[in-house]
Formats: sequence, C-alpha cells, structure tokens
Amino acid sequence: MKGELPISKPTTSLLPQTGGPLPTIIGVAAITFALDQATKFLVVKNIPLWSSWSLYPAIDRLFKLTFITNTGAAFGMFPQLGTVFMGIAFIVITGIIAFHHQLPTENVWIRLCLGLQLGGAMGNLLDRLIRGYVVDFVDIGFWPIFNIADISIVLGVTILAYHLWNTDEHLDSAAPGSSLSKGNGL
Repeated sequence: MKGELPISKPTTSLLPQTGGPLPTIIGVAAITFALDQATKFLVVKNIPLWSSWSLYPAIDRLFKLTFITNTGAAFGMFPQLGTVFMGIAFIVITGIIAFHHQLPTENVWIRLCLGLQLGGAMGNLLDRLIRGYVVDFVDIGFWPIFNIADISIVLGVTILAYHLWNTDEHLDSAAPGSSLSKGNGL
C-alpha cells in the first residue's frame, strides 16, 4: 500500500556479541594495577623504610601508612616462599587470560573479581621481579600491613566465592528431586 511504512519484525542476531568479557577484565586489572603501583611509588619515594606517616595523629592507632617490605604472601605469611609466590602469580595471570572464555564471565561481578585478582597479582609480581620484595604500607593497627594489590586479590576472591556459593544454592534448589533431599520424600 502506498504511503504506509512496512512493518518490520524484530530481528535477533545469531552472532555473538562483540567485545566479550576480556576488555572488562583487562580494564579492571589495568586500573587496579595502576592504583597499586602509583601508591607503592609514592610510599617508596616519601616514607623511609620501617617508618610511618599519618594524615592525622589522633587516628594513628586506627590508620596510618607504614612502609615495610614483604617477601612472602599477603599479610607477610610464609616469607621464605617468595619465589613460589612469583610462580603462583604467573600461573594466576596466565590462567585468567588464557581461560577467561571458559569461566562464567556473563555476570559483571565475575568479570570485576577476575580483573581485581589479575591486577593485584600483576602488581605484586612486578614488585617481586623489580625489587625482590613487595611494598606493603596500609597499616590499620590490628591487622598485618598490606597494599592495594593484596586487598584487590582478597576482594576478588571473596566476590568470586560469594557468587559461586549463590550459584550453587540456586542450582541445588532448582534441581529435579531437590525436594527429596529436603525431607519431603516418599
């Protein structure tokens, strides 16, 4: 009919979405890595080793920056295993990049946690390669001194564990026969 616009049917693309999860993971990792390295650079240049700096002296017991070195794992654990932790960091970095497409990255939280872990592992690995130790400086008094990379790794693992825990619960409750396992059997 003349003058009428043709009615178009909505089309569904069968092609995969462009981009995928890797740019998000790499972006979060880059931000984490940059923040970690920038803060470590500032600490090394401005605070003498084994010394502290406080924004406000009244809160020294709660929060201050204390420059220490760490050859071990997060929070100074296992200082004699520095080389082992370099290998572990390299495996984590390679694993996230190589196998990101096999991980459940459709959820933005998973991409965020993988990016945090990747950036944190890269930050501490670079320290070990360049300096032979990791620069730690966040001192909250009652906890071992840590850095941005450490908190990123711990936060990333926590988010991943939470997501996997919730996914596992949803799968269990949706599984056929799950009512039998809850005592609603024969």
